[in-house]
Amino acid sequence: MTPHPRQPTHDPELIEAEAAVWLSLRDRGMNESETAEFMRWMQDDPRHAEIFAALDATWRDFDRLAAARPERAGEDDADLLAPRLQPRRRPRWIAGGLAAAAAVALACVGVWQMLAPRPTAETEIGGFRELRLADGSVVQLNTDSAVRTRFTAEERRIELLRGEAFFDVAPNPARPFIVSAGGVAVRAVGTAFNVRLRETAVEVLVTEGKVQVNDSLKGGSLLGTDVAGAPSLLVQGEMAVIPASAVAEVQDAAKSTPAVVALVAPVEVQRALAWQERRLEFEARPLGEVVAEFNRYNRTKLIIADPRLGAQKFSGSFRAEGYEPFVRLLEQNFGVAAAREGDDIVLRRAQ
Repeated sequence: MTPHPRQPTHDPELIEAEAAVWLSLRDRGMNESETAEFMRWMQDDPRHAEIFAALDATWRDFDRLAAARPERAGEDDADLLAPRLQPRRRPRWIAGGLAAAAAVALACVGVWQMLAPRPTAETEIGGFRELRLADGSVVQLNTDSAVRTRFTAEERRIELLRGEAFFDVAPNPARPFIVSAGGVAVRAVGTAFNVRLRETAVEVLVTEGKVQVNDSLKGGSLLGTDVAGAPSLLVQGEMAVIPASAVAEVQDAAKSTPAVVALVAPVEVQRALAWQERRLEFEARPLGEVVAEFNRYNRTKLIIADPRLGAQKFSGSFRAEGYEPFVRLLEQNFGVAAAREGDDIVLRRAQ
């Protein structure tokens, strides 16, 4: 939880309480949006930076005292024991308000944890959003999607809460980039890949480099191992589909892995990522699948009333929001009758 934006306060104790929250978030590791909000807070009032620095120094003093070890009690610590030549007077509000500020910080962190998972960024139906992360990586969010970002000194972790996202990862071997979705953890160092979280499966498509695909709960590769016993990798031009029901199962190296891995031709990769240009491309796909894709991007839903119609194969390229031209094409060239029923459009075979 970050301090709520409001009119700048002139109360030093309230400023200190806000500073305590920012200190706890800094120690936890702030994502890009939190960092930007923190910088705005620091610039709102010169006293914010002053109080933040003073509180930070106080907490650092406490940390140094906590680090003193009893077994070294006989050794003088010059830093801890030497008298200050010019003692610095702290503002009166620090001594009086430190305990209250710490309590506020702990309470706010507790509330933040209870509210998790809180999306760092999300899109509505038909929406698109591009995020440029602090490490230089870029995330593109498709329609009705949400991610949560948690960066630390050891790793960069993003959770795909719903929908679909494309990740262009800035190389940093010392801080692996991990995307978790539905029990699947995709681990990369410097690469580009797409992850889609469906109700029944997680799909991972690699467009550059290679990634590991692991079980985020139990660890271990979901792709099995190679002849040398090392975890198998998903490489450029490959897609892995991991059924949701298989992710939590205990895997035996002698048995087949739950992931289905397939080579994807460049033209198919282009179709799979056409959403980045707000387009939908189909090649000999059942009309039921085509309609389902249009429904992802539009609040007006298409409903197929005849199962035989849904099995017909269809090809074409459309704007993601262009369901009306799509319906007209069905009516004019494919023997389909469309009728408005409330907020839906029902498709039937024409008589």
